[in-house]
Order: sequence, then C-alpha cells, then structure tokens
Amino acid sequence: MRLAKRKLKNAIVTYEIENTNEQRKPTGRLTRLAKGLVILALLILVMRLVFFSGPYQPVAKRYAEPIFDMHCHTAGIGAGGSGCFVSKELRNNFRFNIYLKAFGVTLAEVEAKGDQLLIERLAKRVEESERVGAAIILAMDGVIGDDGKLDRDRTEFFIPNEYVAKETAKYPNLRFGASINPHRPDALERLQWARDNGAMLVKWLPSIQFIDPSAKSLEPFYRKLVELNLPLLTHAGAERSFTHARDELADPVRLKLPLDLGVKVIVAHTASTGENAGEEDIDRLIAMLETYPNLFADISSMTQINKLGYLQKTLAEKKFEGKLLYGSDFPLINTAAVSPWYFPLNLTREQMQTISSIENPWDRDVELKEALGMPVAIFAKPAEFFGITWPTVGETPAN
Repeated sequence: MRLAKRKLKNAIVTYEIENTNEQRKPTGRLTRLAKGLVILALLILVMRLVFFSGPYQPVAKRYAEPIFDMHCHTAGIGAGGSGCFVSKELRNNFRFNIYLKAFGVTLAEVEAKGDQLLIERLAKRVEESERVGAAIILAMDGVIGDDGKLDRDRTEFFIPNEYVAKETAKYPNLRFGASINPHRPDALERLQWARDNGAMLVKWLPSIQFIDPSAKSLEPFYRKLVELNLPLLTHAGAERSFTHARDELADPVRLKLPLDLGVKVIVAHTASTGENAGEEDIDRLIAMLETYPNLFADISSMTQINKLGYLQKTLAEKKFEGKLLYGSDFPLINTAAVSPWYFPLNLTREQMQTISSIENPWDRDVELKEALGMPVAIFAKPAEFFGITWPTVGETPAN
C-alpha cells in the first residue's frame, strides 16, 4: 500500500514538473521573440542615426497654386455600357481587387451602378484635394491585330476614348487624355476626333499595346500629332502593373523617331526600372535630354517601393531641369506600393506619421514628394505645359 502511494505521489510530481515545463516553453519563445524585436528596433534606430540623410533635395517653400495632375488612370469592366473591359487573366489576378480598393469601389457597386462610378468618385476626390485642382484621365487602347481590329485575346484592359471623353466632360476638374494605337487603319481620323473632343494628349503603353515607337510606318501618325499639337505620353522602362509585357518596346531610345519629327514626347516615370542593351533605361533617357528640346518626363509612381532610388537620381540630374512634370499615376498612389514609411532614411518619424495620416490620396502624394525635396517647378510645370490657367474660387479651370 505504501509503495502504491509512493508511486502515485511520484507520478503527480512528475506530471506537475512536465506541465510546468510545457507552460514555460511558449513563454520562453515569446520572450526570445520579444528580445529579437527589441534588438531589431534598436538596430533600425542606430542605422537611422548613422545613415539618415534627410530629403533628396533642400525642401522648397510649399507650392501655393493648385496642381495639375497630367497622369491619372480610370478603369472599367464594361458595366453601364462603357465599352471597357478587363482580360480574364488580369481579372483573376491579385492586382484586380487591389485596384478596385484603390478606386474606392467594390465589384458589386460597379456592376450595379456602372463603370461611370469610378470616374464619379475620382472627380469627387480631386475636388476634395487641397493640393490638386484638376487631372487628365487617360483612356487606354488595346492590341490591334493584323486584321486592323482590336485583339481582345491579347489586350489586358481597354478604356475607350469615347467613354472617357463623355464622362470627363461632366466634371470641371477632369480632362480627357486619349489613347490610340497607331496600327488602327483609321488612326489618323481617331486622332482628329480626339483633338476635336478636347483631348490634351495621347497615351501609349507600348509594352502591352505591342507598339514599336521606332517603326518607320508610324511616321504619318507622328506628323498628325505635330499638326494637332498633341503631346505623346508614353511609358518607358519595365512594366509590372499587368500580367505580361514586352519591355523591349519601352526602350526610350526607340522614341528618337517621333522626337526627330517634332513630336512633344513625355516619358512616363522617367523610364525608371528596366534596362536595354546593357544600360538602365533611365540612363538611356538622360543621354537624350540635351539633344531634344521637345523631350520631357513625368515623375508619376516614382515613390513606389519598387522604384526606390530613382526619384533621388532624377532630382539630382541637372539635365532633367525644366523637363519634369508632376503626375500621380492614380490609383497606384492609393495602394500599399506607396508609403512614406518606405523612406526612413529621408523622413523623420513625425513626417512619416503625418503624411501617412492624410486621407486624400493626391494630398498624401504631393506632401510625400514635397517632403522628399521635389522642387516647386515640377508641381508648376503641367499647368504651364498644357496651358491651364487657374480661376478664382468657384470658377472652372480653363485650358
């Protein structure tokens, strides 16, 4: 009997010890994790103290005038008879829901109220902005097949000119940006229609529209652009917003033909990211700046996490002076790809907190770029370039 009691007592003690050890294991792991996080935080703090460099350029006085955003996107799924569409591949891609959220809509809302809802909400946000007074909303043509017709199977997304012209005309703070693939048989007639309906520029994304800007067959298109005084806003550099792209078509050197013919060319994102012929695309663009007085670039999307360093390089390059225009690349500025917290070596903690708390995406974008040292001239350039005059309070901006 005593032996049985002793064994029972020993079993209870053993159980209690094992149970105590089991309880301590998670606590020990949590303690080690907490210590690791503290050490990491201290390392980051030390790195900031050692490597903090402040803004890329001296921060200029706040730009007081309204800003004209010359690079802003809309989208659509064809709801409400818009004529827009998104490829099945892109619609099933993770990016699709991110873009909907950035536009401030749900799929159910768009299906019920039409694609027009996106432009309506976009116009309202621009109206609410304290910094941006108006924006160019870009159409987007698709891939044109050998038969001269829209190739829906190879087109990622399509935003018709007629739709954008009609919808932007409803709002005093929006402008129409056309998109015409030069491989359309009636491309020249479409250019004339676009100009007659208020288009302020023509937008290309060669790597997904499969346009080679250096093709001699495009000369009549370029001459028509010059005749109509329509600038060409064209993407250059790597393209990662869609599911596939032919990046070699976005080599800035391929733009020499339209530049030689006198077209005003605006290279989107200063050709940041991407390379051709063993050189970075931005360096290939820089090498052309002094040769062509009709060559410009915009700084849209250049605070994205995948483009860190390119804005600093752009602002430091003297050849870009007088040639840079402000653009937002909305809706991308309203996604996790852009955040002031990606610049801990350039902004103070207070700055990062203040900027990230700004609700309006355009105001947040402008404040971030200002804090990084973007000169006033870049914010002023689009209004000058497109002839926008800002009215007194309550009036419509004129161009």
